[in-house]
Amino acid sequence: MTNARTIRKTPARRLRPRRMALRRRRMGWQGRLTLAALVLVVGLLAWGVVARLLAPVSNTALTRFDAIIVLGSPADSDGNPTPAQLARVTEGVHEYERGVAPRLILTGGAARNQFVEARVMARSAHAQGIPEQAIILEPEARDTIENACYAVRIMKAHGWRSAEVVSSASHLSRAGIIFNGLPLAWRTHAAPPLEPQPAAYQWAAEAVEDLKTMRYLVWTRWSERCEP
Repeated sequence: MTNARTIRKTPARRLRPRRMALRRRRMGWQGRLTLAALVLVVGLLAWGVVARLLAPVSNTALTRFDAIIVLGSPADSDGNPTPAQLARVTEGVHEYERGVAPRLILTGGAARNQFVEARVMARSAHAQGIPEQAIILEPEARDTIENACYAVRIMKAHGWRSAEVVSSASHLSRAGIIFNGLPLAWRTHAAPPLEPQPAAYQWAAEAVEDLKTMRYLVWTRWSERCEP
């Protein structure tokens, strides 16, 4: 009986390497290509996450600046400020009132609809008491790269060399990466939401920024190079 059992088990053990070899053959080049693509995507996403975690928040010890740059966010379909946009403008106004800088640069074009973000933000800033002469509009930028580049162009034209950059907290890591390559003394400042946000919303905002950061690192920092 012992010999019979041994004889039955031996072929099964020998078949295991053959089955594994067959599975490898069945995987083929298509399976390997899919696996490689998956590994690449995961690696790029991890790069975006780490880049945001390590993103600079300033390159200066200044506490007073030549300007406050408020990064744009789309208005709604009726041309009214969304909560995210209004939060950014409101915090820019608060920083102006605290004496951080004597002017606001509101940057953003008609990126998502026909309404120019900078002009909608200017109405909100005026309504909160900011005088017209303290508001500079940049109405052409269609993304964060252009927000930064075009705002710095305005600053160079006026001889201004330092700025506080105001935006939503989730947006500032990517903004910091972009501003870090520009000839400007800067620091970032987060605009708190006007009302509590659900955890799911915050998670989604962070995930979107991870994807946009990955896209910037891989593609848009080369394809959308902008000289201020």
